Amino acid sequence: MKTLTRAEEQIMKAVWDVNQGFLKDIIDALPEPKPHTNTVATILKILIEKEFVSYEVFSRAHRYYPLVSREEYSKGSLNNFVSNYFKGSYKEAVSFLVKEKELSVKDLELLLKQLKKK
Repeated sequence: MKTLTRAEEQIMKAVWDVNQGFLKDIIDALPEPKPHTNTVATILKILIEKEFVSYEVFSRAHRYYPLVSREEYSKGSLNNFVSNYFKGSYKEAVSFLVKEKELSVKDLELLLKQLKKK
């Protein structure tokens, strides 16, 4: 899966939030300070080229919608992160989080319960 820049991710999050909407809807879904309309339009064109977003034409306006789900992108991003920083080992990634106190014993117990259910 292609990666997104931070600016592209910010716009993509707004597209996911609105699910389908016009440029104004996407801008309204962005946090303050909102980028300029032209900036958002340019990034949407990039997201279309990267095949993350598509659109339907309504007269002179475009209604945008995601082609890639938030979950699909999250999964790909996590896989890339673990691959790039932990040699593809989720065990090493979890060990790192525990060592850095980002993941508690209680969190690990909850994860184990979820794994046992599957």
